[in-house]
Amino acid sequence: MVIVGAGQGGLQVAESLRAEGYDGPITLIGEEASAPYHRPPLSKAILAGTMEEAQLAIRGAEFFERQRIALLTGTRVAAIDRSARHVRLEDGRRLEYRGLALATGARVRRLPVAGDELDGVLGLRSLDDARRIRVALDRAARVVVIGGGYIGLEVAAAARKRGLEVTILEAADRLLARSATPFLAAFYADLHRSQGALVELGAKVVALDGQGGRVTAVRTADGRSHPADLVVVGVGIVPDTALAEGCGLACDGGILVDDSARTDDPAIVAVGDCTARRTGTGTPLRLESVQNAVEQGRSAAAALLGRERPFTAAPWFWSDQYDVKLQIVGLSADHDRMVLRGSPEDRRFSAFYFRRDALVAIDSINRPADHMAGRKLLDHKTMITPEQAADESLPLASLMRPGR
Repeated sequence: MVIVGAGQGGLQVAESLRAEGYDGPITLIGEEASAPYHRPPLSKAILAGTMEEAQLAIRGAEFFERQRIALLTGTRVAAIDRSARHVRLEDGRRLEYRGLALATGARVRRLPVAGDELDGVLGLRSLDDARRIRVALDRAARVVVIGGGYIGLEVAAAARKRGLEVTILEAADRLLARSATPFLAAFYADLHRSQGALVELGAKVVALDGQGGRVTAVRTADGRSHPADLVVVGVGIVPDTALAEGCGLACDGGILVDDSARTDDPAIVAVGDCTARRTGTGTPLRLESVQNAVEQGRSAAAALLGRERPFTAAPWFWSDQYDVKLQIVGLSADHDRMVLRGSPEDRRFSAFYFRRDALVAIDSINRPADHMAGRKLLDHKTMITPEQAADESLPLASLMRPGR
């Protein structure tokens, strides 16, 4: 078995193959020099200085030896030959495979404006990126974050906690336009402003200005110039589908897979941020989360061994900004009703989203018990009314059927 990509998803495929009883050779190939590590802390604890890099490792070196997983770091795959069933590495080596897993992840989306190449303009995806941003934060006084998604907001929070001047520029008319409801977006705009960050909405970046090859300001379409010692670009990611497309696998905003992580080649599976899941609506579903990588990894391992383990659990995600922990479960798109449990003013509440009276998602702010109960409610399709969701005197756990 050959796994291309040594992130959370790729490692999970390897671990699950062993857990499923596969005893043959496993080769895990990663482009980065580091062994598999946790990515979520990069924009949170690592930038905030509350976690050491050594704590990022998912597994120690002894794990790979014990599980007989050959880990190739700093190694790039150049091409896949599906007819011969081998992958060709950039150094010319060829590795044959019985089953192949693609966990190639995604790359930072570049900003398509003049000045994007200046020193001091950084994106965040890898450990090396986090190291560069951390060093830059140590030297900066004024930080401009381009993009009001979760990564950008987490970087902004880390910079403000250091006491730096922070400006957040979002081209849309609200934060988190792709991934959160208007209610939650407004909550986060208020949160960042209350912490002293300048939040500019409808701010389209047209150029980055520099002096001596280093960024000095960000210009927006309204003619204003925002001074900056550091610019962090967080305008999304692009699924890395180059290898898949190069060998003719179906892609549409990601490598197309089913609920069991299978591609249209029975010998190849794909997991994590590089994938888009086929759905009954015909619109591919892309999920960027640790849970997605882990669950798809388990499904992919089973599929490579000819078994069925579809990933059907409700998706969940989290974000840490300042003293606020957000935990999301479900997909709130197209909801037609929202009810609250708790108080937004106290920064401790949950928003329950319904579609045609069916619960579809919950956003929990500093209420982890609501989140855990919500995951069970959604996974087991337990009926809950909007009135029950809003009733603080009714424990959510009491709605679960016995044995669940």
